[in-house]
Amino acid sequence: MAITVWVKVVGFSDAERHSLNTIFRVSRPDGPNYVLWTPEDAASPNVAVIDVDSYEAGLDMVSPGFNPHLKMIAVGDSAPLGAWRAVQRPVDWAAMVQMLDELFSVQQDVDIDIFADTFPAPLSTPPGLRTALLVGLPPESVYYLRARLALAGVLVVDEAQSLAQCSDKLAERSYELAVVYVDPATQDPWRYAKYLQDLPQPPCTVLGVMPSPDFRALRLAESMGCAALLEVPFNPQQVIAALQRV
Repeated sequence: MAITVWVKVVGFSDAERHSLNTIFRVSRPDGPNYVLWTPEDAASPNVAVIDVDSYEAGLDMVSPGFNPHLKMIAVGDSAPLGAWRAVQRPVDWAAMVQMLDELFSVQQDVDIDIFADTFPAPLSTPPGLRTALLVGLPPESVYYLRARLALAGVLVVDEAQSLAQCSDKLAERSYELAVVYVDPATQDPWRYAKYLQDLPQPPCTVLGVMPSPDFRALRLAESMGCAALLEVPFNPQQVIAALQRV
């Protein structure tokens, strides 16, 4: 099943926007489904295509809501240093879609030599697909976070229910976000956070989840590298604010 990719478009002339929208509407059974994102959509954008020479782009990139982690394709003469790709005018819109495919197309076919002495390489995730690992979370928390992560543009979400499973998942794929459960009823409530903290290359962002966190728990979470400690039952605004940091 093809994934839906929300594309934030800033600036551009009416003719350029028409060309881009036309390309997006072309049905392709073998690739992602690109959809124009608007601020009214419940989901967050997965990528931005920005006319960096436009007045709108200048306003957008200095606004409080600008996400510096969002992959950007910059069109124009003054591409910022953080842009993933820079494109000059006139724009080849078909080539633009190929660039987006580089970010979001998932290779479905895996060729494995059963006679080879080496093991398969770790799972490759296209650079535009953000990834998260949920560790030790109860099922009801997993269902909620999966929905929130999808809305936040995190499209690849794996689960682990033990340290062994967590280790296996991390050997298969790298993750930008890990969400770990802190269970005060267990002998070592912070074992998942400790494990991630001690990794040579831990996930970029780690969030803790626990019932009724107190001030001491907040201080412990900070000392173990957690960007936030979410309370269950979840407070939607707290979750949304935490995911905006990813």
